[in-house]
Amino acid sequence: QVQLVESGGGLVQAGGSLRLSCAASGRTFSPYRMGWFRQAPGKEREFVAFITWSHGSTTYADSVKGRFTISRDNAKNTVYLEMNSLKPEDTGVYYCATKSTAGGRYDGWGQGTQVTVSS
Repeated sequence: QVQLVESGGGLVQAGGSLRLSCAASGRTFSPYRMGWFRQAPGKEREFVAFITWSHGSTTYADSVKGRFTISRDNAKNTVYLEMNSLKPEDTGVYYCATKSTAGGRYDGWGQGTQVTVSS
């Protein structure tokens, strides 16, 4: 079974940057897609970005386009989220997730890493 471990969260001032990492471990790791989601206090979890594992195609939520960049290192089984020009509304717990097949749901989740952006 694949395990996902996020890291890189922290406290940053508005306008600052953070880089999140999500390392996957397991006997074999070849997902269809890896995604980042976030959940702010009192709100539902929302989509942030995803990347297809084989081709590296990316998609972003409108709220982060132009500020966040998702990337992956297939050799290290790691996906990254580079976050620039951070805003207080980016505050939340960030989760990475894996989707095994194109038609399935996200079926593996990390424990999350806290990102706090102060104004």
